[in-house]
Amino acid sequence: MLTRLLFLEDLNRFSDLGALALRVLTGAFLIWGVWDNVVSAERMADFVDFLKANGFAAPHLMAPLSVYAQLVCGVLFVLGFLTRWAGLATMVNFIVGVVMVHWTEDFRGWWPAIVLVAIGFHLAVAGAGKWSLDRRAGRT
Repeated sequence: MLTRLLFLEDLNRFSDLGALALRVLTGAFLIWGVWDNVVSAERMADFVDFLKANGFAAPHLMAPLSVYAQLVCGVLFVLGFLTRWAGLATMVNFIVGVVMVHWTEDFRGWWPAIVLVAIGFHLAVAGAGKWSLDRRAGRT
């Protein structure tokens, strides 16, 4: 009894709800974060300029690649479909962001990108959970 209380083992029954919340919130955040670049050529041009200023090679290619990778991964997270692949892609995208943009910042500057690296890693290794299209397809 004391062990169950100390380690809150009864919360295990909510692990799939936690996976759903993590996927949907992260997916919605990714979609929201790039939507202005998707619908506005001016905002995409601003992002190209940002990448150019931060020393990215081929910013005209990298900007839409990053934007659409985040958009697609966001949709996949919300649906819980191909979640492990979306997790890997998100992880790689934001590792690049940390190395190329946030490296010289303090930890607070790293935080949003490094959290997305960690979430991408978690979803890649843990999968989508019970309430997902991955599970309906017989995958986790």
